[in-house]
This record gives sequence, structure tokens and C-alpha cells, in this order.
Amino acid sequence: MASRMNSSIPDDIGLSIASLLEVPEVCSLGSCSKFWYDLCSSDPLWLQLTLKRWPHLNLDVNAPPPLFQGWKRFYISKHKKLARCASVVIKFVEDCTQNESLEVGNYLKAINDLRSIELGFKDVQMFLLARKHNVVLNLIGLHYCVYFLGISPHDMMEALRKCQVFERQVCVNWFKLGRWFYGFRLPDEHRIRRVALGDLAVSKGEEVLCVLNRGAVHEVLRVQITSVKPAPSQSSRILAYVG
Repeated sequence: MASRMNSSIPDDIGLSIASLLEVPEVCSLGSCSKFWYDLCSSDPLWLQLTLKRWPHLNLDVNAPPPLFQGWKRFYISKHKKLARCASVVIKFVEDCTQNESLEVGNYLKAINDLRSIELGFKDVQMFLLARKHNVVLNLIGLHYCVYFLGISPHDMMEALRKCQVFERQVCVNWFKLGRWFYGFRLPDEHRIRRVALGDLAVSKGEEVLCVLNRGAVHEVLRVQITSVKPAPSQSSRILAYVG
């Protein structure tokens, strides 16, 4: 009965419905009936999913899929390739992180590596904004999205909320060469900013992101990024005291 009902849906309407879903949901829908299986495996749908995930590729919608492999295979192949490349960047950052801290040179190298593999916005959310990662990796993903993908503050905040990392905090330390004052050099300056990822997505974090984007150049001698662990709740402090 369900199969007959599904087959009465015009293909174009079914395609419109399926193209609004995320890939895991498309795969689940495809298991409902033969009608949905055929539609959810079709080239037109996977072309739409590919365009939605990687709009920066500027794919020709009228061109055949690369190497005639079909758009579903193209999508899966590209996803696996980007996942491998992202894992290399993640491992590099983890190896360079000492005591939850990362020097800005390694930080900027990681961002340049992301640029070279051309991660899209959804890729960053999937591979870098996950809560399982150190907040420094979340910050790298945010920085890449803002500066190199041009993601709007609203969309960036929505992504941080969806990934449940917008309240996570980082501490950025930078050291500036002392200014000359009447022939004497003043002591070097040390500035510390503790800021949430959500604030960095909007104008509140503009100064910090500018310092990170410039790195240690000119008068800035060193920039260091440190993760900030969340403060324990009152109940956990009581339990720790009792224990």
C-alpha cells in the first residue's frame, strides 16, 4: 500500500522533497520503498546534494559527472577524500598542541592547509566544529569560514549553535614590542583576551581574529592560543569536595 502511494508522487515533487534533506536522511528515505530507493539513488538528486554541500566548486549542472561515475559516487568519493585531508590537518594541530596551547605559526599553517584542500562550510561543520575536538580546532574552523569562505555572522552563529560549541572559550595571548618614547623603548606589551567562539563569530571578537590572522609580524613578537576548560558546575564542585 505504501509503495503504491509513494509511486503516485510525481518524480519532480519527490526530488524537491528529498533535496531538502541531509545525506543521512536521504539514505533513510531510500529504504522506505522501491520508489524512494530509485529516486534517492538518482543522479539529479545527488547533483543537487553535491551543489548544496560544495557551492564553491561552480559545477556545471548540465555536464556529465566526472569520469562518468555518477553524482552519488562523485559525492561519496569527494567526501572520503576531504575527510582524509581534514584528518591530516587535525593530527598536525594535535601534534603541535603543547599543554592545550598552540603557537600562531602552526595555527596559520593549519588554516592554509584547509584552503589548499578547499573545504566547504558543511565540511568544516562536519570535520572541525565537532565537540569531540579541542576548542582550538573549533577556532581554526571558525577562522577559516569567516576569512576565506566569507560566511556571514548569522550563519556562523547558527553553525556554532548546531554543533554545540558556541559557548566554548579560547585564550589568546600576544606580545608586542614596546613603543619608542622620547628616545627610549618602553617595556614590551602583553595582552590577553579570553573570548567565546560565539563572540568571535560577530564583531565582539574582531580584534582577536585580526591578531590571529596577521600572526607574529612587525611589532607583534608572539601569539599563542590556549583552550579554556569550562568551569565545573556547583554540583560537581560539591561532589569533588565530598569525595
